Amino acid sequence: MTSARGHSLFTAFRGARQRRAIVIDAIRSRLWPVPAIGVVAAVALGVVLPELDDAIDDNMPVTLAGYLFGGGADGAREVLAAIATSLMTVTSLTFSLTLVTLQLASSQYSPRLLRTFASDRFVQRTLALFLATFAYALTVLRTIRNANDTSGFVPRIAVTVAYLLATASVLGLVLFLGHLVRQIRIETMLDHVSADILDTVGRTAESFDEESSGVPPLPRSSACVITAESSGFLTQIDEADLVAAATAADAVVFLDRPVGSGVVANVPVAFCWSADGGGELDDDSLKSLRKRVAGALHTGVERTATQDIGYGLRQLTDVAIRALSPGINDPTTAVHALQSCTAVLCEVAGYRLGPRVLRADDGAVRVVLPRPDLPELLDLVCTQPQIYGERDPLVLGGLLVLLRDLAWVVREPEHRQAIADRCRRLRASAAAQQFDSAEHAELERLAGQVDDALAKEWCPRWMT
Repeated sequence: MTSARGHSLFTAFRGARQRRAIVIDAIRSRLWPVPAIGVVAAVALGVVLPELDDAIDDNMPVTLAGYLFGGGADGAREVLAAIATSLMTVTSLTFSLTLVTLQLASSQYSPRLLRTFASDRFVQRTLALFLATFAYALTVLRTIRNANDTSGFVPRIAVTVAYLLATASVLGLVLFLGHLVRQIRIETMLDHVSADILDTVGRTAESFDEESSGVPPLPRSSACVITAESSGFLTQIDEADLVAAATAADAVVFLDRPVGSGVVANVPVAFCWSADGGGELDDDSLKSLRKRVAGALHTGVERTATQDIGYGLRQLTDVAIRALSPGINDPTTAVHALQSCTAVLCEVAGYRLGPRVLRADDGAVRVVLPRPDLPELLDLVCTQPQIYGERDPLVLGGLLVLLRDLAWVVREPEHRQAIADRCRRLRASAAAQQFDSAEHAELERLAGQVDDALAKEWCPRWMT
């Protein structure tokens, strides 16, 4: 019972982390939230600072006043108008450069990388700075009054802050251009995607050092069907809601679709059956369970990396196969993408993947979640690059290096068997090509290193 209670608390903690990650991802993946927050804060500051100016203007120390704006009302208007005009131009330029970068990334590498660019914090904060400075300058401009009015007023502190924001914007523009040049590099993009994959795995999978969730039960022949409410990609699963729904109905729920798969409305996505092993669920319980399970499965128009382990690897693989297309013909980029896949798979091999069992507080099995295992992820990474790059010995060599490095870190027999099967297929593919003898010998040497790593020969042939 203690172990079951601990497992339940761990599941709840993991669910809280996942929900927090979902909210953060929803904000980060859009360009507008951070700039919108910046505009609101700038307007508020533009209202508050002139009031502060008016309150302390007569009592301001001479030393401090010497560093503030010292012109009259007309000069203050000209400064603020110049700042507002120039910042709107700079903002338009920044948006244009961002859109050009997105277009280039989509056509040159993969359209699935657009989400990575849109979630770039530096771009979001730079746009927020520019728009905030524009909104602040306009807000302060409305408070300036000439001396021939009822009472002249120049908010010296507020105008000085506008000058400082304009200076920061100029510096931000320079840094933004440098950042944009760095972001468009393929190495940077691959590194960002790899980091997202490992973050997702760390939140959704258990390491081998953690207690196993148990062997998942299979659906029974008498299981009832649960259909999807809407069409799209399955973007997230609310694990806590699923366990609560299954516990309330005293049932076991078996999801048939992993996160990231496409679902269609009114098509089965899960099965359920009574947990006591006898009898069927009554109509009311079944109706309530179907509604709650369908509500815990969230769909969207695009895949996200919040809970989807395979999405990041899909992005890396897309970069590889796009680089192998006749229109681009860049096998070096394909090999770089395979190297990133190698590093990710070697890290993922330290986690327990495959179907996961969720239990209630009493230790009873309530939900079975499908997840891709390491052999499935290996097929995702290797299949298409092998198909489109089989005539290039550099690509086949990159795939064999991937298998060799992965073979050194895998733990499970089925994982080793999957590597051996893939190596056999690569050998056959290489043998069918009209490479010269030196290229065939190099590929066979790499394949031999895969065999050595699988056999755990600690004095392998490449060291002799």
